[in-house]
Amino acid sequence: MRTLRRATGAVALVLVPLVAGGFVLQSRESRDGVRLFDQVLSLVSQRFVDTLDAGALYERAARGLVSQLDDPYAALFTPKQSRDFNQATSGKYGGIGMQIEEIDGLVTVSHVFPHTPAENAGVQEGDRIVGIDTANARGWKTEQVSNTLKGTPGTTVMVRFARPGVTEAISVKFKRAIITIPAVPYAIMFEGRTGYVPVQQFNESATEETAEAIQNLTRQGAKAIVLDLRGNPGGILTEALSLSDLFLREGLAIASVRGRQGPAETFSSQRGTVMPDNVPLIVLTDGGSASASEIVAGALQDHDRALVVGTTSFGKGLVQTVFPLDGGYQLKLTTAKWYTPSGRSIQRDRKKTSTDRRLPQLPPQDERPDSTETDSVRKSRPVFRSDAGRIVYGGGGVTPDVIVPADTLTTAEQNVNKLLLPKLQQVFTTLSSYALELKPTVRSDFTITPAMREEFHRRLTAAGVVMDRAQYAQAQRYLDRLLEARIARTAFGDSTARRRDLPDDPQLRRALELARTATAQRDLFAAADRDARPVAKAAPRVTPRSN
Repeated sequence: MRTLRRATGAVALVLVPLVAGGFVLQSRESRDGVRLFDQVLSLVSQRFVDTLDAGALYERAARGLVSQLDDPYAALFTPKQSRDFNQATSGKYGGIGMQIEEIDGLVTVSHVFPHTPAENAGVQEGDRIVGIDTANARGWKTEQVSNTLKGTPGTTVMVRFARPGVTEAISVKFKRAIITIPAVPYAIMFEGRTGYVPVQQFNESATEETAEAIQNLTRQGAKAIVLDLRGNPGGILTEALSLSDLFLREGLAIASVRGRQGPAETFSSQRGTVMPDNVPLIVLTDGGSASASEIVAGALQDHDRALVVGTTSFGKGLVQTVFPLDGGYQLKLTTAKWYTPSGRSIQRDRKKTSTDRRLPQLPPQDERPDSTETDSVRKSRPVFRSDAGRIVYGGGGVTPDVIVPADTLTTAEQNVNKLLLPKLQQVFTTLSSYALELKPTVRSDFTITPAMREEFHRRLTAAGVVMDRAQYAQAQRYLDRLLEARIARTAFGDSTARRRDLPDDPQLRRALELARTATAQRDLFAAADRDARPVAKAAPRVTPRSN
């Protein structure tokens, strides 16, 4: 059994000549295929009504080949797409450290990353970018601004900001640096005893950030930890393996990978736990938890190290390898399947719906599993056993030990949500703009007032998002939540927004309730067993207490 090691990254393609009897057959088939391709290419290049560049023809042919594979995750990246993909998976880039979005026609700073040139220069959320170097950036799109701000670390860029309440534009000369996008944006304590760690992606620093967050919470007196992997679409395989390693004793299997070539590789924990075995651990999952998130949840569930709470994960049990190609191109291809320590595959069969899903992202809503599984669906799936003999399921995502559906919308709220979907950009811009205006005046314990609701409705209508008064009133709870979350995040940051959202998060509330009385991991499993009994009742709605 091999110890943990790096298993992703660039892999060289090696062509091996075919020998013996199969060579003639393979060679004849290859010649026929080459002849067909040459004939089609020749006719298209010579007779097609529009002139096409030869290089473009070959690239389109390559894209056509990739698109015909029964692989929803295969993609051929252009050089720019390769850079974007590498940045997204590594979480690092050369820039100044700001997240930006378009609000009211101006590119606006929506978040400033810590320990970056932007933070050091005093850039604030809500600052509008109106100039870069000698260019007037008014009217630029977000992508154009982003591409201009990024660059080689050590180079400089001059940016002019318009700030609400400040008459003259603020000019700042930045020296670009290597920016690391946090995998763990914050970590907080609930109820004075339960640490909460949201892991939003598996980039190159995910394990380090998670370990630091847990150690800080433990020093603050955390008696249990909730690891939130909801909405985490995955990322780098080795980070999933090393993050699992934080919680497992040395020598335990984390995952095995089986491809077409060579024997299966098993990856095992090797450094011992960062978090003591006697600290109860809960992992939250949902339909947006995919790939690397499922490796962590599956390994910890199989070894009885964590209680999994929430809804069934996405079900991506495949490994992609990125192959470098000439000219800066890259080919991302599915090359293996991975299995949990108990031997289960969590792969959910699905058809390829898009040939253009190039970057790691949250799985589309229509591709995620149902929020809950019926008993009959669970019973139809392959059954495996954890180390302690608990039943765990394969063949379609990681099924939680305690299933807690997410908060659902009423019929009226669903109707309003459908009405908003075609106008998401306008809704988002309206929310952001209004939240920025309210930022200087709201307190951390603010409530949504009738005046706020009236103004939000007026602004939505002005932006072309029309709903009558009756619709607005019937969906008031849902719309209040949208407005409250945006104001809280804009004015006070992600951690405050999370605390305020707790009453509307039944999955986290249930996790905190389970952790409240648990002194060891076995206490959590005993509580899960009680939940599984027919007489078990749903978790009551509680008022959050935090410090």
